[in-house]
Amino acid sequence: MAQISDLLEGVDTLEIRGDVSGEASGLFYDSRKCEEGSLFVAVSGARFDGHDFIPEAVKRGARYVVCDREAVPRSLPATCIRVRDSRLALAILARNFYGDPSRDICLIGVTGTNGKTTITFLLESILTAAGCSVGVLGTVNYRYAGRIFPALHTTPESLDLQKMLREMVDAGVTHVVMEVSSHAIDLKRVYGCSYDVGVFTNLSSEHLDYHRTMEDYFRVKKRFFDDVIREHPAVVNGDNPWGLRLFSEIRSPVVTFGFDGSWDVSPADASLSPDGIDAKIRHSGGEFAISSPLTGRFNLSNILASSATAMSIGIGTEDIRAGIKALAVVPGRLERVSGRDEPAVFVDYAHTEDALENVLATLLEFKKGRIITVFGCGGDRDCTKRPGMGKVAAALSDLAIITSDNPRTEDPLAIIGDIEGGVGIGSTRYTPEEITNGLTGKGYTVIADRKAAIHLAVSVADGADIVLIAGKGHEDYQIVGTTKFPFDDRMIAREALYNRRTGGVH
Repeated sequence: MAQISDLLEGVDTLEIRGDVSGEASGLFYDSRKCEEGSLFVAVSGARFDGHDFIPEAVKRGARYVVCDREAVPRSLPATCIRVRDSRLALAILARNFYGDPSRDICLIGVTGTNGKTTITFLLESILTAAGCSVGVLGTVNYRYAGRIFPALHTTPESLDLQKMLREMVDAGVTHVVMEVSSHAIDLKRVYGCSYDVGVFTNLSSEHLDYHRTMEDYFRVKKRFFDDVIREHPAVVNGDNPWGLRLFSEIRSPVVTFGFDGSWDVSPADASLSPDGIDAKIRHSGGEFAISSPLTGRFNLSNILASSATAMSIGIGTEDIRAGIKALAVVPGRLERVSGRDEPAVFVDYAHTEDALENVLATLLEFKKGRIITVFGCGGDRDCTKRPGMGKVAAALSDLAIITSDNPRTEDPLAIIGDIEGGVGIGSTRYTPEEITNGLTGKGYTVIADRKAAIHLAVSVADGADIVLIAGKGHEDYQIVGTTKFPFDDRMIAREALYNRRTGGVH
């Protein structure tokens, strides 16, 4: 229970019609969950508008309704509270309802196109090494105090976020690391939180079905630092041109990281191998050596970001070193699923042109045979990235196998056609039969069935080859139409490797 007057503190209210002297038994944005004496916030979503469900909310017992337009008939027995922005109001109401839990923890927000998940895993490991009790909210899952929950969104809706933060505080969590998506910023899910530091990884083409242009995409990311982080430290990637621009435009004190020695945190004497990374990390106080089982230049960048962030909140370099060394793998992020005497088979979440290029560039450094890449693009999502991913895969792979990702309601072959548009003149398309029969020339093929594509890639690889299965990473499902089917690239790859060892068929 919470007093309405307390809940409305900080909310930009335009009009109140009715009695606000009472208490709300609960706070909801889903009309189906409303209960007797509750407060319902009508927010607009991608598919539905909560204002259309106000009568249902009241019927189920809502006594108070928050909306940002005239939508509550006077005949309904509920107090109408009209606000300037329902989404912002929901974030503040949720913060107030759950007692502003982020004030009681150290909260770290990580935003950017690529690297968010790996950085949150690194920071979790570093903070754990420092003796902290850590909660994580991100793409893979939500977790704290030994409890793990599936992640419905990278960043939860504001009400769900505040509820989980309250549960974390009550469970003794001291530090929370969370991925902050551009959608979450634009939809104001994080506006009720008090962050101690914000991290900007990079920006590349992604989500342009939602943001329309890179300029719009950048401005949304910038709002996180202008509106939410404000005077708190910002850890920014100086190697990324959008990071440089962010550095020049925000008011926060900035800590830069990157490969150039002019940044606040940078590497020295770096050695990258298939077995991991060894380097020295330079910072304003000196330098310290690190060793990580993670692989590749892009993961060294993630380590720099995590080290800079940890130092900005007072974590010592010995704990940083220990945490970096302890993190052996990040689920679905260049995760090796094959054994020593088999072709090197990796599963990675790379689903943008920039991410795919980074992963393939890393694998090229260790190449002894061929690189075989299996990838596709999601349906009902940013279609502008499809040709770019095709171009990168064709250029950096010896064999690219274009397949389905999560086609959703789009025709898989139409998505594949968009990808092929970027493959380029001079790239040879082979049939799957030609590939099976031992074709060795550089080129690509198309297999819409993702399972069949993975099996083909593994079956034709020899011991010196590298197979990259990109796009879905940790995901354990595939969405075809509106149905979500069980599907895990790692399990399919292991099945294909087993068949390879035993001579079985799929």
